Amino acid sequence: MIEEAGRRGNVMADSKQIFTDMKAQNFDVIRLSTYRTACKLRFIQKKCNLHLVDVWNMIEAIRDNGLNTLDVCTEISVGRLETIITCIYQQLNKRLPTTHQINVQENTSLLLNFLLTALDSDAQGRLTVFPVKVMLSVLCGGKLVDKLRYIFSQISDAHGAMVMSKFDHFLREALKLPCAVFEGPSFGYMDHFARSCFPQQKKVMLNMFLDCLMSDPAPQCLVWLPLMLRLSNVENVFHPVACSYCRLEGMTGFRYRCQQCFNYQLCQDCFWQGHASGNHSNHHQMKEHSSWKSPAKKLGRAISKSFGCVPSREPSHPIYPEYPEKPLNLSNIVPPHPVGNMNELAPPPSTGPTPTKRLPTLAAAQRMNEEHALIAAYVNKLQHSPRTLDSPSRMDEEHKLIARYAARLSTDAGNIARPANFYHDTNKQQRQLIMQLENKNREILQEIQHLRVEHEQACQQTPERVQQNPTLLAELRQLRQRKDELEQRMSSLQESRRELMVQLEGLMKLLKDEEQRQAAQAAGSSPSHASPRSIQTPIRSPSAGSTPTYAGHTPIHGPQDSLSGVGGDVQEAFAQGTRRNLRNDLLVAADSITNTMSSLVKELNTVDDGAEDDERLQNGKDRG
Repeated sequence: MIEEAGRRGNVMADSKQIFTDMKAQNFDVIRLSTYRTACKLRFIQKKCNLHLVDVWNMIEAIRDNGLNTLDVCTEISVGRLETIITCIYQQLNKRLPTTHQINVQENTSLLLNFLLTALDSDAQGRLTVFPVKVMLSVLCGGKLVDKLRYIFSQISDAHGAMVMSKFDHFLREALKLPCAVFEGPSFGYMDHFARSCFPQQKKVMLNMFLDCLMSDPAPQCLVWLPLMLRLSNVENVFHPVACSYCRLEGMTGFRYRCQQCFNYQLCQDCFWQGHASGNHSNHHQMKEHSSWKSPAKKLGRAISKSFGCVPSREPSHPIYPEYPEKPLNLSNIVPPHPVGNMNELAPPPSTGPTPTKRLPTLAAAQRMNEEHALIAAYVNKLQHSPRTLDSPSRMDEEHKLIARYAARLSTDAGNIARPANFYHDTNKQQRQLIMQLENKNREILQEIQHLRVEHEQACQQTPERVQQNPTLLAELRQLRQRKDELEQRMSSLQESRRELMVQLEGLMKLLKDEEQRQAAQAAGSSPSHASPRSIQTPIRSPSAGSTPTYAGHTPIHGPQDSLSGVGGDVQEAFAQGTRRNLRNDLLVAADSITNTMSSLVKELNTVDDGAEDDERLQNGKDRG
């Protein structure tokens, strides 16, 4: 009880949410109570996602939770109602795609709040089975005829006739829905509603019930029920005409056309709010249109109607049998005996000749004679009294005959004929299955062998295809030619490298010899007579390293270093091993060698000029 009270407290705490959202839609501006009530209930239906639940799925959920086996006056708890609603939405999620799943907990809370507000407005906590069935069947989606058929099954007796007291109970519970959305003054329950729907009918069957509630107009107390279904059908219907009041191009939903004013049409919002313009008045008769038909189609229909080609109007619902079909009584059918040991079915050994056919026993023959007598008596009865065809007991007698005949087949013929052929058929099926599998395996092996042969042929034909294709041959020839050119270029570059190394070594030797000669001359002469050009001046090559090279001074290197006096980049390019890319090394080496040779030539010219000046100076002194 404490848990139930806590659950009910949480439910009532959130009960105002759905009504707050409904008031935000401003449905109260609709002047007609029928449309106002239908719009509010349609909002509740969509807010709780019940428009996605078909009436047949609702019936299935009711049966899964065992409500169909309970009496209509049985009380159920709020927890069980919550379980039923949760089951409805869980089954709905199984039918919806994964991208359109709904929140089960949120929708369960919304629907539970609304049902408790509608069914238990006085907060007594008493819920019964019948009101829950009525509310769920009215609010769910689906066809109106299917909803009414289910409701009729709940208020009719075993003979298919409506019970007036149950119909009155249905009206009492169904009209709680308009009261829950604050439309009780227009559609509140009254005692005379049940008799006003069927005033002079003593016996109301299914077809008469459907005719009354699906008529146009429907009974005043339930006129909002078919309108709610029509609202769902026209939500996305577009009418390519302008409204005569708001001048909006194109209408969505209902379209209303005045029967007195020429070509005066209103959209559903203007009509519901009572807008009018010009000579039109709200008292004029308006015709509701739920679809758009082009003028050409209207003209063709008028011509066909004038010639009598239009068929008669079809009924609003299919014609159903007046009496409900009785379920088949299977109590007289005897289940077949299980197949026993084959030795039990074998005939006893006999010394006489073997019979070719097993004779029926005395009991089987007696039962067969009794069945033949019953069938003959039944046929005789049908021939002498044709009214028996319309008798309700005819189907019961036929079912009994069929049940007895099925029982005899299951006991006698089944035990005699089935064991002899059962194992034979089973072995035959197994052999056929084995043969099919073997054939399939053979086909797979042949396909594998065929694919292997095709692969080998394709590998062998690849060189031949290359030889036969002139384009591939030309490309191969160009590639070979390019390869030969690159190899020749590489050889020439290596040869040039060796020649440059030899020249460089010769130049360095000359430079060393000249430096030694200048050093000897400087040692024999006076320091005052030294040439100003012998002063060390830094000369830096663009491609040289960070260490400057001074003219007249040679760095000391190892005896095996043949690149003495050359810049760092050139030394690295011509060193042993491949430290850089060969192409870049060659470019750097060529640049360094060029700069070095230029420096050497300049230095040699400088040395020669200095020697000539010394000689000229010495000759001048001698002459003096």
